[in-house]
Amino acid sequence: MRYPSGPLRAGWGRVVHAFSQARQRLSDNKWSVLQAAVAATAAWIIAGGLVDDHSPFFAPIAAVVALNTVGGERGTNAVRMLLGVVIGIVVGELSIILTGGGYVAMAVAIGVAMTIAVAVGAARLVLAQAAAGAILTVAFADGQVGLSRLTDALIGAGVALVMSQLLFPTRPTVRLRRIETAALLEIVRLLDATGRALEEDEDPSLRTVDRLGALSRPMADLSRAQENSHRTVRWTTARWTSPGPLRYEDERVDRLIILGESCLSLARTAAAMDLDERRRIAPVVCEMAAVLDVLADDLGDRAARQRAVDLVLDVARPFGDDPAGDPVTAATHLSVQMVATDIMLFAGLEPERAAQALSGEEDVPRVAHPPKEPWLPWPRGSTSPPGGRGRRRPFRRRR
Repeated sequence: MRYPSGPLRAGWGRVVHAFSQARQRLSDNKWSVLQAAVAATAAWIIAGGLVDDHSPFFAPIAAVVALNTVGGERGTNAVRMLLGVVIGIVVGELSIILTGGGYVAMAVAIGVAMTIAVAVGAARLVLAQAAAGAILTVAFADGQVGLSRLTDALIGAGVALVMSQLLFPTRPTVRLRRIETAALLEIVRLLDATGRALEEDEDPSLRTVDRLGALSRPMADLSRAQENSHRTVRWTTARWTSPGPLRYEDERVDRLIILGESCLSLARTAAAMDLDERRRIAPVVCEMAAVLDVLADDLGDRAARQRAVDLVLDVARPFGDDPAGDPVTAATHLSVQMVATDIMLFAGLEPERAAQALSGEEDVPRVAHPPKEPWLPWPRGSTSPPGGRGRRRPFRRRR
């Protein structure tokens, strides 16, 4: 039996990888696609039923445009779209009044509408909708198309707001955990590649460099997701919920960024060891990758976090004593301890308990249940003092 050649195997591997990525993207976005389809259909039905002799072509478009962004931006997108439509219609009508219509009115309307959108610091969506509203208003000088577009925009944006703020509100904690999982899996690949290179007596630095580009993307996504989550709480119905789950997850993101740096330090110090020491440290690096893989399996599961803590303690406790004579080996042992500590902190242990567990003062530390985020924003316990006085402040990131 003949086996495929090297280039054929490599090509097949790329096809499988691309298919896996496409399937993951579909899995991540299928709910958003379904929501947009339902919202567009609802907007089309509502606009057609409310307005006589009207073809509601823009209402479903408006609903899809408003929902076509990350969870925390959907409500803001609806408002931006409405702002652009209003600017375009008002400027278009004024340009017709002042110039009498024609090519001059078209040029003036487009230029002024876009200038106003730029002057107020509006997003690109506002800019595009302002120009489109002005074009339609001037092109159909009776004004009916512009007003019809405004009606459709109001209906589409209203449906999008109901979908995004009331029926299916954004859940920033769930989104953060999804991105944390992607970052953890990239760290797993980094450590696994380093461990295999150490076992095979190769230079692990080359594989580490190969994985750095892939690791930088989810790490950058983590920072963006943090900012989006803060903006989400300020501008959506998520501000009605308890801030505890998001504050907890916000701290986990910071811990994960530090964990990534610790794992990179372990890969670098292990690469600097001599061959014999590399072979001894290689299983440890691979075991650290396995621990992180367990942790990434379900970040909302306390049992997975507990198992990760138990495993990492078994791996790291033998490296508590500093080796004599070799500073590189000492640095590698310290890196193992740092990675173990950061894994326990990310899993939810307090720093004092993590240090005690690593030193053996506490045998098996128990990890607490991570807080759960409610599906809807309004079912929550009372946050005000008796009598109804007091007002809970929205979540703000601690400095």
